[in-house]
Amino acid sequence: MKIVVLGGGISTERHVALVTATSACQALRRRGHQAVFVDLFFGMENYDKPLELAFDEPDGLCGKVAIETEAPDLEAIRRSRRLESNGNLGSGVAEICSLADCVFLGLHGRDGEDGKIQALLELIGVPYTGSGPLASAIAMDKDTAKRILKASGVRTPVWQVHSIPAAPEALRHLAETLPVPCVVKVYDGGSSLGVKFPTSHEEMHEALREISHYGSRVLVEEKINGRELTVPVLDGCALSPIEVIPPEGKEFDYISKYQSGAQGAREICPASLTEEEENNLRAAAEQVHAVLDLRVYSRSDFILDEKGRVWFLEVNTLPGMTPNSLIPKAAAVEGMSYDELVEKIVLLSLRENRS
Repeated sequence: MKIVVLGGGISTERHVALVTATSACQALRRRGHQAVFVDLFFGMENYDKPLELAFDEPDGLCGKVAIETEAPDLEAIRRSRRLESNGNLGSGVAEICSLADCVFLGLHGRDGEDGKIQALLELIGVPYTGSGPLASAIAMDKDTAKRILKASGVRTPVWQVHSIPAAPEALRHLAETLPVPCVVKVYDGGSSLGVKFPTSHEEMHEALREISHYGSRVLVEEKINGRELTVPVLDGCALSPIEVIPPEGKEFDYISKYQSGAQGAREICPASLTEEEENNLRAAAEQVHAVLDLRVYSRSDFILDEKGRVWFLEVNTLPGMTPNSLIPKAAAVEGMSYDELVEKIVLLSLRENRS
């Protein structure tokens, strides 16, 4: 098949999306497909041949990429693009996608998981991987997703949503009125960017100031103490739960999520759980996937408290798909290689598109 693998983009999760997309592209090429990597933001502006020839490029247009320790400088990236446009869709993206049999979405964050690119691909009639526009948009909006899931009986921490004031006096007033300790996060963010764990009103004030760089709205959530676990779902069925253990004395942030060594989090797959705990986690992940009408694959994050109760935190509709990401690790427990998993996501997505 001719497959365009979209990655990069202009969200704060750009670095992760570059590694996901190039890794998936290389896997699909190893499986015999004519896969080509395309950056959603830059598009084909540096490709001077007819677009149809891109599928025959020996390297699939995959360059060397890595997940950096800090979020990307989006303004610098915008300035480096040759296309003079306020839009986030690169030159020739729609055109090369229209030549493909399927588009593999290796995107994360805004413009990737929020339903926008899914809607565009549906308009031009090209199958793509993962969930549809509406389900993607709902899952990306943490407030809306939690409202729907709570109404469906899914246990989730108490939360509230606020706009972050620009005026310093209003910002400090908001910080002093919010409950601490708690978890504060951008309501439509991901990759643990813009997530803080204030224990005092002064820390809350600083957290709001930092989070304002990632978005204008913030979700303030009750902090549940317990084990952090994530559960992938593939084709409607939960895979092995994975426990994520942050470095000692640190919270689970962007650096601990993606860096190895002392700064990195430990990921235990499969997690050490009782049969009842594992069954409850699997059931919760499958319920989240079904209630939000997600398709093909997803990954839900939970807290398992000391009483054995499962608390839903958030769901990822396009979770990381680097070879070292959590879904590939869970799939490996089931005997599925990374390359097989990437191809299966494509085949399942094409099946969904025909239904």
